[in-house]
Amino acid sequence: MDAMDRKIEKKGIPRKYIWIGLFTVIFILLIVKMLFGDKSTKLNVDEEKFTVATVIHDKYQDFISVNGTVEPIKTIYLDAVEAGRVEEILIEEGSMVKKGDVIIRLSNYNLLLDISSNEADVSRAINDLKTTRINLENQKIQTSSLILQLQYSLKQLERQFHNNEKLLAGNHISREDYEVSKELYEEAKLQLDLQKQKHRRDSIYMITRVSSDEESIGRMQRNLMLTRKRLENLEITAPVDGELATLNPEVGEVINYGSRIGTINILDSYKMRAEIDEHYIARIQRGLNGDFTFAGGKHTLRIVKVYPEVKNGTFAVDMAFTSSIPAQIRIGQTARIHLELGESEDALLIPRGGFYQSTGGQWIYVIDKSGDIAVKRNIRIGRQNPSYYEVLEGLTEGEKVIVSGYESFGDNDKLIIRNRKK
Repeated sequence: MDAMDRKIEKKGIPRKYIWIGLFTVIFILLIVKMLFGDKSTKLNVDEEKFTVATVIHDKYQDFISVNGTVEPIKTIYLDAVEAGRVEEILIEEGSMVKKGDVIIRLSNYNLLLDISSNEADVSRAINDLKTTRINLENQKIQTSSLILQLQYSLKQLERQFHNNEKLLAGNHISREDYEVSKELYEEAKLQLDLQKQKHRRDSIYMITRVSSDEESIGRMQRNLMLTRKRLENLEITAPVDGELATLNPEVGEVINYGSRIGTINILDSYKMRAEIDEHYIARIQRGLNGDFTFAGGKHTLRIVKVYPEVKNGTFAVDMAFTSSIPAQIRIGQTARIHLELGESEDALLIPRGGFYQSTGGQWIYVIDKSGDIAVKRNIRIGRQNPSYYEVLEGLTEGEKVIVSGYESFGDNDKLIIRNRKK
């Protein structure tokens, strides 16, 4: 082979090395993507399936809306203070009553027997006291008579004793006769002293006994008066002027002591009774203001009483009118009350929506600037009123968020928005 037939060598990178390098680069890219790529879960959603709102900076009005019911300013309860059988109903439910009007008449034969028995006891006690007084007086007379007799005998014995004392000095009588007269005289003195002591004791006893019996009779007479007064309670009367709102018994029914007979509404004024969710119990107090619209006018209220007991997740408050009371208002009517909890303040706000039930206000889907993707973001919600949530952290003014319910979104980190209107 001459010089003109010499083999020409190829220049450049061999093809197999090019393929090896290409596969190496692809492998490295796959590893990088696995390690550092987007691992978030995604879900395609149609734009028509959710509601979008814009984060705004505005005045937060701290209020809640509650249902209020019109009630009379005061309700008086009628309770039976004496048991008995309903004999007659004189005033029907719903009627207007005046103080002292008889509403129901009861009968109670056991009470009549008690009164009769007490009267007999009082009469017997009075007769016993009269007998006691007579006996004590007789005893006093007898004792006084005996004392008089003893005093007379004592004088005779004293005279005889002194005479014997003189006769003994002249040796006209024996000492034995003198000693006998002396002993009889001294015994008579002792008998008189004893009777006087007995008379004093009997007098004290008589005074004490009679006083005790008189007190006992006095108590019995007072008890009798109270028992007779119970007869008045068999007539149930109206304690105030007002409307007999409810009346429970029927003729022939037996009513026990303490039974609720009915209620009387005082119609001088009205109040609103509102039921509030227990979530707000720590923030509700006397003096908070509210208002509602009725018959084309706005009327203002103020909380005057808070009932702390929680029933079925709510507690009650009474609100008094601070403006004029509507003339057309009636007991039992309801109204939506705007109840203020505090002063208005500047805050970031988002409208209320169904997302809160799914997230508890801990996160929300935020739509990016392109409008094609919504990304889950943690947030912190503060106060809330019927229209807005207060945003404390996680959002800025002007951002757009999804505020409708998240039930169909699952737990995906991103939402790919389809069918957007360009």
